[in-house]
Amino acid sequence: MAAQKMVVTERKCTARLVPAGDITVVPEGEFVTITQELGGNYTITWHGNMYRIDGTDADAIGRTAKVLDFPEPEDGKISEQQIWDALETIYDPEIPINLVSLGLIYKVDVDQERQAVSIEMTLTAPGCGMGPVLVGDVEYRVAMVPFVKTVDVELVFDPAWSRDMMSEEAQLEAGLFF
Repeated sequence: MAAQKMVVTERKCTARLVPAGDITVVPEGEFVTITQELGGNYTITWHGNMYRIDGTDADAIGRTAKVLDFPEPEDGKISEQQIWDALETIYDPEIPINLVSLGLIYKVDVDQERQAVSIEMTLTAPGCGMGPVLVGDVEYRVAMVPFVKTVDVELVFDPAWSRDMMSEEAQLEAGLFF
């Protein structure tokens, strides 16, 4: 994590209030303080509140924007692999490990006819205050996949998450693999 740094927004950008997840727009020319830069997303403080800025909007705060570029499948259908690829770009805000490697994504269903994606996911703890922000991250990134019109994310807590659900690589990275 980098030291806190005050910057001026270079363009307006969307941000989510932490932990509620409410969406707001931070105008161009605003002083914000970057407080966290883990996992390609950014936590800022602005007007006394904490907000999360998606890495795809990082250029608004003087960072390099994450580019998600999914080619349109020739068959005109939603690619489930692209959905999983999008999910792998979303990181837990406190642990720089993606949600898939953490084992937080339980189920992905694609309805080609409705061009809809339904996702069941969990959190590392039921009381995690970042749940609404993570749900917003999932909705935002999965909606970038070609032909996806709607994304429905349901938080579930059965089965309860445990570190055994993490990939071996994620356990090694988090120092939990013995």
